[in-house]
Order: sequence, then C-alpha cells, then structure tokens
Amino acid sequence: MVSIEDLPIRPELKGLTAYGAPRIDVPVRLNTNENPYPLPDVLVDRIVAGLGPVLRDLNRYPDRDAVALRAALAKHLEDGTGCSLSDRQIWAANGSNEIIQQLLQAFGGPGRVALGFEPSYAVHREIARSTGTGWVAVPRAEDFTIALDASRAAIARHRPQVVFVTAPNNPTGTGVSADAVVALYEAAQAAGPALVVLDEAYVEFQSAPSLLPLIADRPLLVVVRTLSKGLGLAGLRLGYLAGDAAIVDALRLVRLPYHLSAPTQAIALALLERAPDLLGNVGRITAERDRMVRELRAAGYEVAASEANFVQFGRFRDSHRAWREIVARGALVRDSEVPSWLRVSVGTPAENDVFLAAVRPRLS
Repeated sequence: MVSIEDLPIRPELKGLTAYGAPRIDVPVRLNTNENPYPLPDVLVDRIVAGLGPVLRDLNRYPDRDAVALRAALAKHLEDGTGCSLSDRQIWAANGSNEIIQQLLQAFGGPGRVALGFEPSYAVHREIARSTGTGWVAVPRAEDFTIALDASRAAIARHRPQVVFVTAPNNPTGTGVSADAVVALYEAAQAAGPALVVLDEAYVEFQSAPSLLPLIADRPLLVVVRTLSKGLGLAGLRLGYLAGDAAIVDALRLVRLPYHLSAPTQAIALALLERAPDLLGNVGRITAERDRMVRELRAAGYEVAASEANFVQFGRFRDSHRAWREIVARGALVRDSEVPSWLRVSVGTPAENDVFLAAVRPRLS
C-alpha cells in the first residue's frame, strides 16, 4: 500500500485534506445547512410513478443540454423574482458546486486569479485550487460585511478574472446590498474585465429580494442558485446559473457530455411544478432561526446577524473544545474556519430544542 503522499499528484495538492463536514452518529445533526423537512409522501409517490418512462429509456443518453429543465428553471425564477429569462440564459448542473467548477474551468485556470471575501464559502477557494486558479482572500469587516474600500483596492491591485460574492454569506449568514454588488462589479470591470459570480444558495431565507435583476445590464454578472436549501432537495444535486447567454455558451465548452442524468432532469422537472409547496417550509425555518438567535443571545453568546438557514455564534476561547462538548450533549454543529465561532443549522423545533439545551449554560 502506498500513501497519497507517494503518488505523483500535483505538488499543490500534497498535504491537503478533502473538503467536507464530519458525519457523526448523534441524535441531532445541524452542521450541513440542510432543510430539515422531507418531501411530502404525495409528492414522492407522484415522482416514483412518473419515473417509469424515464427508467425504461436508460439505455439512451439524456438531453445533453437539458433544454426542458432550463426552461422550467427560467419560469421558476420569473415566478419568484419577476425577471423574464429565456432558457438560453440558464444553465444547470449537479449542484451549484459543479456550476462553480465549470465557471472556473472556463474563466479561471493556471495564470489566472479568483478573488473572494473571507470568511466565506470555502468551496470557492477549494475549486479554485483544483482548477489551478490562483486565489486571493480579502478580509471582511469585523461585522462580517464586505469592506468596500479595501475590497475595491484589492480588486484593482490583483486584477482577478473571477470575483465571488456570496449573498447571504456562508458561514456568517451576512447579507449584501445591491449597491455593494454594483460597486464590486464596476471595480472588477475597471480592473479586468472580470466575471462576477453572485452565489445566492441561501437566497430564499433572506428578507431582501434576490439581486437577480442586476444581471440585466451587466453581461459579466451571473447569479448561481440551488434547489438544495430553500426547496429542501439537497439529495437531488441540482444547481443552476442565470446570466448572459454568452456565459452559458462558454460553460457548454467545458461541461462533460451528458453531465445531467435523465432521472435527475425528470425529478427536477416534477419538483419545480410544486416549488411553491416546497417553499412553504421557508417561513417555518426563518421563524426558528430567529428564535435560536434570541435564545443564544439570552444565554450570553455573541450571534452574527443571519439572513440564511443557519446561525454563527460565539465567541469561544477554544471553539473546538466547545464543539466537542456540544457533540457530547447530542447535537452536531459545524466547527468552521472562523476562529472562536461555531455555526449551527436550523432544524425542526424539536431538533433546535436539543441544540439549545446543549449550549446551556454558556460554554466558554
């Protein structure tokens, strides 16, 4: 047996560990920002019944460009935001992470730079590394908002080809304003041109509307979204992008042939027809989020303002020790990369009660 260090892998990969949250057998798992509500039985039965024709045709390749699915996603966005888009402005892939990978394959790569505002979604940095793209991390302000003056200066200095803006931000839950996104876009074009990627994975949980309308006059601004969070379809692995049709054409150059399976496309189409029903759980989740914020603050914790389905709380002298104590009390939360903070996903009321009991009295 050889170790990974003995393999002739790329030098920059040596000594690294794979990205991912730990899976521990505890009563309550609140560490991966999943929607805690399963699909209703009536919808499961409908999907199973409708898969018959698709399964009989598994000897054939699926629609390579998922045209029907992209049209349905365009309608879903129009219903939710009022923005009228054609299927040529939509792209779909196996989760928003594959969308991000395809964007960096097309616009990043060796000799090119991507820039993000940290702490933020670590996968942006991880995929930059895996595609050979340089990574520049710009620190956020003390309250986890984007420090605009410093960020514009960093864009001017590093001249990135790709800029990531996460709204709401993960792991902090922080929102971002339309004015801030426009300012960053203008800075990126002055230094670039550069693609600006607005990652709206958690947009359904925020009080402000989607910033999707900003793409209308900005051909190098794209919005990336997912069915995993608000609609509760993490196991389906379906993410999508909205932007200029030319961006979609660029992604078709790097996508693998037939990258979306026929069952994935069929299930997604059926579920999008019931999207309003699935989004009915969003209000329950945000109400529980606000309850958790109140109770954590009442217990003496500092809590970052959250517009997502998770809450970042602290501060701890030793966050990993606090994480172990919470796990020992039956709740699994996320020990993220933010020193002295932990992150908890919003679960069902009963799951949240277990977590809240685990953090009382206040851990140090």
